[in-house]
Amino acid sequence: MLWSYRELILRLAWSDLKLRYKGSALGFFWSLLEPLLMLFVLFEVFTNLMRIQVENYQLFLLLGIVLWNFLDRGTSLSIWSIVGKPSMVQKVYFPRDILVISTCIMALMMTMLEFIVFVIFMFAFRAMPGWTIGYFPILSMLEFFVVLGLSMSLSALNVYFRDVQFIWKVIMQIGFFATPILYPITIFPENVRWIVMLNPMALIIIMMRDSILYRTPPEPLSLLYLAISAVAILLLGYFIFDRLEPRFAEVI
Repeated sequence: MLWSYRELILRLAWSDLKLRYKGSALGFFWSLLEPLLMLFVLFEVFTNLMRIQVENYQLFLLLGIVLWNFLDRGTSLSIWSIVGKPSMVQKVYFPRDILVISTCIMALMMTMLEFIVFVIFMFAFRAMPGWTIGYFPILSMLEFFVVLGLSMSLSALNVYFRDVQFIWKVIMQIGFFATPILYPITIFPENVRWIVMLNPMALIIIMMRDSILYRTPPEPLSLLYLAISAVAILLLGYFIFDRLEPRFAEVI
């Protein structure tokens, strides 16, 4: 059913992307500057003050920032995808999940722009990937599943409970430091690492770094766990959205 709305989904995503930067002097370049500015600040802090020693730490850090930005941006924008368009929800009938999907696709487009910066940095530091770069589309798809599943549930819950947006903001702030974005997983004791690795985003970031920067393929069992987790989050998100969607127009 959603396949028949594919053109509408892409049109909404592109329209939202252009609207986001409307009136901005730099326009789409903000998608490139944002991760670079964050990289500069965090790199200075964690190399000079925290003394973290990691091979190709600039790329290590930038990749983690880009991947986390996709999760943060996709879910934060999607929270408003229903309540932010009351006229469409109340007056026009169409599958409401289209609004969430288009927002997540817009976030994906912005992330692809950020990956352009990352590729430029890879050439600059002469960090050429090996055959394990083939895991990039698989891991990207799994992260999209995670983002979409969370976005579905958050956007639906935010219609009924507006506190969700504030709670999620706090969760994302905590998650940024609890996920190995700024540091390697090895800083944790071995008996604690498995707890961190239960977080699908931790696995995505670690596997992306290993496959792109260090030419190391993901462990099959870890990749299987990630795939099951991503699909489960997606299905749960759709279930919550489907249960709450019938009263959207009435509650908004």
